Amino acid sequence: MIRFYFHPTPNPAKVALFLAETELPYELKPVDTSKGEQHSDWFRAINPNGKVPAIVDTDGPGGKEARVFDSTAILIYLAEKTGRFLGSAEDRPELLSWLLFLASGLGPFSGQAVHFQHAAPAGLDYAVNRYRREAERHYQVLNDHLEGRTFIVGDTYTIADMSAWGWLDRASRVLKGTDNPLASFPNLQRLFETIDARPAVVRARETGKDHAFKRVNDEETKRALFPSNYPPAR
Repeated sequence: MIRFYFHPTPNPAKVALFLAETELPYELKPVDTSKGEQHSDWFRAINPNGKVPAIVDTDGPGGKEARVFDSTAILIYLAEKTGRFLGSAEDRPELLSWLLFLASGLGPFSGQAVHFQHAAPAGLDYAVNRYRREAERHYQVLNDHLEGRTFIVGDTYTIADMSAWGWLDRASRVLKGTDNPLASFPNLQRLFETIDARPAVVRARETGKDHAFKRVNDEETKRALFPSNYPPAR
């Protein structure tokens, strides 16, 4: 059984999509990051970095319980466990390269673009420009790669596409103020629409809908989500 530690944000959404695609049995464990549950001792024992997603596989390697944290690590682990959505053996170098491009580039810069455009105090124009433009640059790199391709790696749908979907789904927040945020990146738009039309996406979007996650952006939420902005308690 997989215990899936989840909050409805882009990185956990990638894992939710994989689980929906494979119908792998799992138990959902909501982690309300707006309440700071990710900083609790019980969760830090699962992910010392205090971030979602994370999983615990009660039937890990050798039949032992295994924890896995970071969305990319989880996608690779589950794909290898199930033997699904890995592409061909010949595609492995490309798969790893694009997964890490998404994990270290498109994802983090998208997240920072969202933060500085939607959450940070006004007046930080340099930071807004820096992260917005870098997010757009990463979009363009992937858009160019997708010219003449249906999927990111090889000829089949893989965990690289799932990883991209998690953040492309938030393009309207990354590229704030645009009516059609992917219009300038037609290959990305086509990839997103191809994935978004899959039946598993409907199921993935329902993940956690029956849990009342906190929606109020108050002082508790800001301290929970951005603890490094505050001095440590004495």
